[in-house]
Amino acid sequence: MRGENKRSVVVGIFVFLGIAILVAGVMTLGGQQKKFVKAIQLKAVFDDIGGLQPGNNVWFSGVKIGTVRKINFYGDSQVEIEMNVEEEVKEFIRKDSKATLSSDGLIGNKIIVIYGGTTLAPPVENGDRLEAVMPLDTDKMMETLQENNKNLVDITNDLKLLTGKLAAGEGIVGAVMTDSTLAENFRAIISNLNRASINSNQMLTDLNKFTSKLNQEGNLFNDLVTDTTMASELRATVASFRSSATNTEELTEKLSEISSKLDDPNNSLGMLLNDPEFAEYLKSTLENTDSATYNLNRGLEALEYTWPFKKGFKRKAKAEEKEGN
Repeated sequence: MRGENKRSVVVGIFVFLGIAILVAGVMTLGGQQKKFVKAIQLKAVFDDIGGLQPGNNVWFSGVKIGTVRKINFYGDSQVEIEMNVEEEVKEFIRKDSKATLSSDGLIGNKIIVIYGGTTLAPPVENGDRLEAVMPLDTDKMMETLQENNKNLVDITNDLKLLTGKLAAGEGIVGAVMTDSTLAENFRAIISNLNRASINSNQMLTDLNKFTSKLNQEGNLFNDLVTDTTMASELRATVASFRSSATNTEELTEKLSEISSKLDDPNNSLGMLLNDPEFAEYLKSTLENTDSATYNLNRGLEALEYTWPFKKGFKRKAKAEEKEGN
């Protein structure tokens, strides 16, 4: 009888311990799943949830705030996620916040991450739907990485081939790297370019000095560029030159007309210049006139000694002598 009581006590103790462990497990799981806290429901629609399951966690700013309550198909091929979120954190989640998929660690369970939101938007309310943002697809990332690895292998092979040709002295670059003569020529070219650059800089300096001198006040070039009065006078001078050229051209035309008329034997000057018979006639006339003048002078001189005029000439000589004294 005493043994049976002892056995019953032991069984009771194990049953109590089992119930306590069960209750503790339920409370622990319930606490992790936010089953015993006051919560609101939020929703988000994704094109692909990537293996997300009910009971997975919901995080906000690195803090677990709820769990995935239910997963429903939505529209043609989308999925709607219903989340239980602690009511006490709803004031920190804004209506313009976004929800995206992530992983709990590198290869952990899928989770929902809520982020963003501005103070301009009001806090979320029960039943609100957040904007869903699709994360980067891991499979696509792996495919891209694999493709990049292949490209990297090809680039490495090409680089190996290129460096081999350079080391063998093939091509222009290889010849420059291995041929000392080409290297010296290249150095000479660089030296010449350097000297040319120095000369160009010196020429630019001299040009700057020259232009600065031209820009000094009192300089003719500066006055021509800046002095409006001189510019007006220069324009007037040019206009005067143009007018003189026009007058000279007209004078030349008139002289040409006169010369053409002088060449015409039908006028007096033309006949004097171009008619030899008239010239001979005029010459003989002048000679006769000269001879007549000579004879007239001799006649007048002889007249002084004739008797009727001899006394008159004497009186004239005496009068001139008195005026001289």
